Amino acid sequence: MKHSTVILNDGHQIPQFGLGVYQIEGDEETKKVCLSALKLGYRHIDTAHAYQNERGVGAAIKESGVARGDIWLTSKLWPSDYGTGITANAIDKMLARLDTPYIDLLLLHQQIGKYMEAYKEMEKAVAAGKVKSIGLSNFESTRLEEVLEAATIKPSVLQVECHPYYQQNELKKRLAPYNTKIESWYPLGHGDSSLLNEPIFTTLAQKYNKTNAQIILRWHMQEGIIVFPRASEPAHIQENINIFDFTLTENEMNEIRKLDKNYRYYNLTLKEQETHLAKFTPAD
Repeated sequence: MKHSTVILNDGHQIPQFGLGVYQIEGDEETKKVCLSALKLGYRHIDTAHAYQNERGVGAAIKESGVARGDIWLTSKLWPSDYGTGITANAIDKMLARLDTPYIDLLLLHQQIGKYMEAYKEMEKAVAAGKVKSIGLSNFESTRLEEVLEAATIKPSVLQVECHPYYQQNELKKRLAPYNTKIESWYPLGHGDSSLLNEPIFTTLAQKYNKTNAQIILRWHMQEGIIVFPRASEPAHIQENINIFDFTLTENEMNEIRKLDKNYRYYNLTLKEQETHLAKFTPAD
């Protein structure tokens, strides 16, 4: 299967389309889903310590028969993993859970805690060959610029909520000087029927013989956004990746861009993040 890739600011090429395993519970179910995806041609899997399913992802990669070098593996450190010395140990534990000698992309999951210390530790992990690329997730406050300016290795990606109702155009401008790419979670707007059933998507789905969701995912791809929609059923896994045989016109892209209304589904203030997120510590 032909794959679209994005060249990151560190020179590595990331598959632009992948599988997200957020809210897939348990290692056995996760392994099953990932094996199905890898068999169907997926070569990018996005997990996290907080998802508590890294072992399942690692087991699937081992059992898939696909060469490790052909799979892009992303995981994320939770704030309880942040801190000088703490982060280095957390990365070693993550490698053990994933049963892999290296992680393709490692992110700081949230913009709270000792994130600057953690970022410096991630830079050291790159130098040690334990991690190839590093970046951020959910850094949208001025803490984003704090990291961008202090980093020796600039973040290669920023993973945030992004979809046609929340297109992150201002964030793209902030990231442009660093060539940091946006990765989208909630690429389908958390399954919101209002978004999925927008008339433009229904019209284009009929034109291209696709589903409304496939039209949205294709829009992301042509906008240069990296996406990894979550799916657990083989039919949905297959449907999601079946978006490489058509191209939206520039006029159609512009019509979708008009849907942007700065509306997000996950909306906690920085203080609320610090209060709620700090309460959770994932198990090793």
